[in-house]
Amino acid sequence: MTTPCADGMRLPLPAADDAEGDRVDPRLPLVVDAHVHLFPPKLFEAIWRWFDTHGWPIRYKLQADQVVEFLRGRGVRHMVALHYAHKTGMAEAMNDFMRETAARHPDVTGLATVFPGEPGSGAIVDRAVESGLRGVKLHCHVQCFAADDAALGEIYEACVAADLPLVMHAGREPGSAGYKCNPHEICGAARVERVLRDHPRLRLSVPHLGADEFDAYEALLERHDNLWLDTTMIVGGYFPDIDPQRLLDARPDRVMYGTDFPNVPFAWDREVKALERMVRPDALEKILGGTARAFFGL
Repeated sequence: MTTPCADGMRLPLPAADDAEGDRVDPRLPLVVDAHVHLFPPKLFEAIWRWFDTHGWPIRYKLQADQVVEFLRGRGVRHMVALHYAHKTGMAEAMNDFMRETAARHPDVTGLATVFPGEPGSGAIVDRAVESGLRGVKLHCHVQCFAADDAALGEIYEACVAADLPLVMHAGREPGSAGYKCNPHEICGAARVERVLRDHPRLRLSVPHLGADEFDAYEALLERHDNLWLDTTMIVGGYFPDIDPQRLLDARPDRVMYGTDFPNVPFAWDREVKALERMVRPDALEKILGGTARAFFGL
């Protein structure tokens, strides 16, 4: 039985039984995966259980070091590792885990997490920077906050002060009734625009190409020089009735390839193959790696 989320995508969805390749096509430009998830083992397992019930079946149930080794072995040259705290008091231990994992892998750039509104959230970001993490990840759906909530100000200010990139799942999709809040009520391009306007020095990336408000995010890219997007799960045709072509063509210098690996229901290389078909060669170099290298300072 599928469940609609505020007239959005209907989840859960089934796995895709698509074939996977052995490696990235060596003729492609250098590939950076700007959206890889790394969590401690027990938290990864809890997330997989949630997805199996409320999202989609996870095809690759690999722990953190296995994730890195899997993608590296298939020709992905660099990975940006993301995670998110589900409640207050988790972030510092999770950031320690991310720092230690990234330290073992020179081809991994680790980002910090913090729970919006928790006491000392700005200081948590500051300590993460001092420890060597290179940005911050927030997730409106999981952490149940709106991007323009005043409680985020301390985090935004800390990112600006340290010139840290911020990755924030602030688009309405993919949503699920399994979340504790309704993504269609707390998310939207208008809220993101208020953040971009109020914090013009904040460098913000919105995953999933801002799904499902593609026209609105195309307009935001033209109006705001501090906005980037990533392609995660949106270009491979897994979700029905989505055509991101115009957004890919509009500003390849502001769009990054990302996958959500390992939390995907389809082949690891499904979307890199789709981008190869969809994007002109000069833009492909930017989307597959150039934009991410510039945004994250790789």
